[in-house]
Amino acid sequence: MSEDRPPYPPFTRETALRKVRAAEDAWNTRDPYRVATAYTPDSTWRNRDTFLRGHEEIITFLTRKWERELDYALRKSLWGFHENRIAVRFQYECHDTAGQWWRSYGNEMWEFDERGLMRRREASINDVAITETDRRIHGPRTEDEHEVELPLR
Repeated sequence: MSEDRPPYPPFTRETALRKVRAAEDAWNTRDPYRVATAYTPDSTWRNRDTFLRGHEEIITFLTRKWERELDYALRKSLWGFHENRIAVRFQYECHDTAGQWWRSYGNEMWEFDERGLMRRREASINDVAITETDRRIHGPRTEDEHEVELPLR
């Protein structure tokens, strides 16, 4: 399922930014199979209080996630990088089946193998209820929005 995913470590600022943008773009498709191809077959995850290993568990997890988190839209920004590791901050918005909108704030730590595939992902995430009028993330970024930081509130 997985092929090489350039850019490869060790990362520079430019290549780390490309990895972050590629991850954001893939997650905004809400396609679990597409997202899973960026990870090693035995990739390990911690997502909040859930621990996953491998493509099958990742695909199952993401399928369920996007069944609950409707109209999901994500923004990621580079926090730091070193050799084969990248740290990311992110915010995403979605609503549940009852129509309640949420903004989720989080941090991720990523570790890559030599083929540019992510072998470890750790995500800490907090959710805040918002009104629909408070939304500020509407679908994938436009080209002029790349590298634009979102405020904390």
